[in-house]
Amino acid sequence: MRNRTCALAVATALALAGCGLTGPARQVPDQAPVQWQAPLPHGGSTAALSDWWRGQGDPVLAQLIEAAQQVSPTVASARSRIGQARAERTAAGAALVPAVDGVATSTRTSQQQASVPSNTTSQVYAQATWEIDLFGANRAARDAAQARLDSAQAGWHDARVSVAAETANEYYGLRACEQLLAVAQQDARSRADTARLTELTSKAGFQAPATAAQARASAAEANSRAIAQRAQCDVNVKALVALTAIDEPQLRSRLAGQATTADPLAALSPAQGIALAELPAQTLAQRPDVFTAEREVAAASFEVAGARAQRFPRLTLAGAVGRGRVHAGGENVTANTWNIGPVQMTLPIFDAGTRRANVAAAQERYEAAVSSYRGTVRQAVREVEEALVNLQSTDERAGDARTALEGYRSAFVATEDRYKNGMASLLELEDARRTRLAAENAMVSLQRERSAAWIALYRAAGGGWNRPAQQ
Repeated sequence: MRNRTCALAVATALALAGCGLTGPARQVPDQAPVQWQAPLPHGGSTAALSDWWRGQGDPVLAQLIEAAQQVSPTVASARSRIGQARAERTAAGAALVPAVDGVATSTRTSQQQASVPSNTTSQVYAQATWEIDLFGANRAARDAAQARLDSAQAGWHDARVSVAAETANEYYGLRACEQLLAVAQQDARSRADTARLTELTSKAGFQAPATAAQARASAAEANSRAIAQRAQCDVNVKALVALTAIDEPQLRSRLAGQATTADPLAALSPAQGIALAELPAQTLAQRPDVFTAEREVAAASFEVAGARAQRFPRLTLAGAVGRGRVHAGGENVTANTWNIGPVQMTLPIFDAGTRRANVAAAQERYEAAVSSYRGTVRQAVREVEEALVNLQSTDERAGDARTALEGYRSAFVATEDRYKNGMASLLELEDARRTRLAAENAMVSLQRERSAAWIALYRAAGGGWNRPAQQ
């Protein structure tokens, strides 16, 4: 009779298991646009994003990024979240299989009647309990934990991309600062030469003392500008030291040992650029934050299914197998023992609306996750579009900026020659010098803006991350 009851319970469990409420509550809509509206740089040439930094021809930058990622607290926190999510996934999956415990007991019994001897009963057995997942509550918890593990892994990559972008921005900012410092020092030397020449001509009576004073003031202003620019470069170095944890003397040695290119401005921008194999679907798929948001939707959906399953009956099966020993009156009796049961069915009857409220709360969290996902996709589209627009703008402005620089340089040289020959005033020379300085600084700033656009596009494209294959 007992075997028949157990068989009936198991058959009932297997039949009800097909009614499990598992799986996402609904699918997340794909909001990727048909195509990007911004033009692709270089016609959208193809290359891998994953090894992009090492392909830029600047080993120092690649070394700094690697060092920054190794010591970044952001990356370390993301790695820790992966460990936590993996442990939670293991715990959630363990609920689907029986739990087995080892039990050892010993009982001493003594009767008041002299004719009844005392006895000792000892047992060692393994006890198993198993909640049969009739309606998929435990499966939903496991699937939600798996989705959050996937999300944590994507978050780790997103952290690495963010650190790489931050380090690259600081590095190119330092290189731009060095170029601006070179321009400022060159300008300071030029103004100092003009001040010395003006001082000589003033003493000889060919220039007014006020003109000499103006030249000295201009030289002092240029020297002050160069000192301020040098301080800014030192600040940039300090920022790189903080990011990479490399000793400052060693870092300065690496930076100074980097070979310069024929065009110093070329060092301010990535050499190879960023390649996007497909737009927009492939780009959105490469973004860890989009994948993370999608996984959060999936996790919230499974939690809705789990909350719904809690409103239905729960079936628990228990059993034990072991060996027992009874010692009484000098005699020992040893035997194997086993039992199956109890088979327990728990039926929710009244909980004052707790389970219904849990389902409603889970549904609201799901709706919030869907809304967040949609916002993340829109933001991803915006970031890529903006990066492409900025990159295209710097490409179109580069030719005009170089033409302007060459023209202002020529104009300054001509004006300086005329001034030395007494055919131009100091006012004309200073005006020509000011426009040339502005053009020099504008050219460096444009190259720095271009590098920032490349880095923004690298980050917007997900840094070369590959989306895991769907199971």
